Amino acid sequence: MKANPPKSNDRLRKIWQAIRRVPAGAVVTYGDVAQIVDVPCTARQVGQALRLAPPGLRLPWHRVLAAGGRIAIPGDGGIEQRLRLESEGVAFAGRRVRMGLHQRPPGKGRGPSGRNAGAAKTRRGKR
Repeated sequence: MKANPPKSNDRLRKIWQAIRRVPAGAVVTYGDVAQIVDVPCTARQVGQALRLAPPGLRLPWHRVLAAGGRIAIPGDGGIEQRLRLESEGVAFAGRRVRMGLHQRPPGKGRGPSGRNAGAAKTRRGKR
């Protein structure tokens, strides 16, 4: 059964913009991207948006992972993803990326984990 693509061109554009902001050496999950775009979106829709992206966009698709740092692309595509990540200095523990070192949701700072870094800033701001 074929998955339904995201319905909105606006949603696609916002997902692609978020993925473009992931710097080399950093990774995000499909869920991270879904949380930061300002349109209703799910992790599956992020994956669909990546599949629908025209090749000319040159998105850093290899920096987007499944939950827990797992490469979700089967076969040669998954091997290519791992090789691209390793060439950017991303460390693995077995088959998973060491997310504590490399996870940075787009636009969420440069700490060990964008989610944790943002939480720390919020706590400090309230004191």
